Amino acid sequence: MKNLVSHLIGGSAELGWVAIKAFLLYLTAVFGFRLSSRRALAEMSPFDFVAAVAVGAIVGRVPNSNTTSYLAGAVTLLTLLIAHRCITRLRQFPTIASLVDHSPRLLVSQGKVLDHELQKCGLTLSDLYGLLRQHGVDDLREVRYVIFEQRGQVSVIHQSKQEASDKGLVEDIVGRCQNSLNQRAAESDIVA
Repeated sequence: MKNLVSHLIGGSAELGWVAIKAFLLYLTAVFGFRLSSRRALAEMSPFDFVAAVAVGAIVGRVPNSNTTSYLAGAVTLLTLLIAHRCITRLRQFPTIASLVDHSPRLLVSQGKVLDHELQKCGLTLSDLYGLLRQHGVDDLREVRYVIFEQRGQVSVIHQSKQEASDKGLVEDIVGRCQNSLNQRAAESDIVA
């Protein structure tokens, strides 16, 4: 019985070291995120999410491990944060950005839902309608474009606002989507 209690509770010295390692790793993570850019904590991209989950795993597991020292955990944590920082910097290059980030997708054009693009984003028509309602849209004819942005937000450009706005903000997305639609139409003509 004494062995069972000892196994469940552990020694007080062991618990003290677990608490000290957890506290030090927490401070290391806070310090590391403080040194990184704010974007890691704002709107997460896939690589931001992976970094956050990995940091949580390190901070949560290392203190409870009898075989891993604080220093080993801190080196792992700092390596991860430095790698995250490097990827953040490398995203300035379009080739790297295209590997790491999702590209924006046009979901609605001139009031028409682009089902294929919706499907590529893993969204249903009900999802889209819910997002549009959150933006105060109650009629698709009001909408010129709906863009599913890189970080998962939705931008809604209304019919009346586009004429006065900077067309460069949407031209690349609209052009890329139009090219994709033309390509699919050509492929379906070949098959037919």
